[in-house]
Order: sequence, then C-alpha cells, then structure tokens
Amino acid sequence: MKIQAVKSKIHRVTVTQAELNYVGSITIDLALMEAANIIEGERVQIVNINNGERLETYVIPGDRGSGTICLNGPAARKVAVGDIVIIIGYCYMDFEEAKGFKPSLVFPDTATNLIIN
Repeated sequence: MKIQAVKSKIHRVTVTQAELNYVGSITIDLALMEAANIIEGERVQIVNINNGERLETYVIPGDRGSGTICLNGPAARKVAVGDIVIIIGYCYMDFEEAKGFKPSLVFPDTATNLIIN
C-alpha cells in the first residue's frame, strides 16, 4: 500500500512578492528549495498563516540567496506581501517505508527568508 506523506517543508517564510499577471506558480529562492529538497516543477501546498488560505501550485526557482517567495498568477490573490506561509511538498511511498522516513524541514529567518543554522 502506498500513502502520501510530507517530503519537504519550508516553515514560516515571508511572501516577498505577489505577481497577478504571470502564468502561475510560486517562485522560491533556490537555496531554500535545495535545503528543503524541493525541485523545479514540483507540486507544493501553500498554507497562509495570516488568512488561513491553502492552495496548490508548482515551483519555479528564484535567485539563490535572494530570499524570494513570490506567488504568481491566480495564487497572488490568496496572499499579501508580508504574509507568513508554510510551503509543503508531498510524495507517495510505501506504507512501511513511510514509518521511518524523515522529511526535509527548513526553518528560515522570517525577516530575511534566509536559512539560519
């Protein structure tokens, strides 16, 4: 049996841009993508802490070290610049494998969206 489980999470990151007139997606700083084990084109869920909105879209990479978190296209209507969001990537895996799986979790600085260690 396969189940869907959390694979990656960028926890509490600040929206830096919202671009309505774009084809669609979320632009994420490449350094954050790599730290969270998220790839270009991956489907992710966005959870907005400020207003409770939840949406799904796909990822495009932003400039490394820029701190960019930009909701594009219709998703831009679900956020405001400055909102805090959680970005979650999921995967399907075998039930037994999922019991021991550890997701990649990233907790960036919400003021800069840069990784703090």
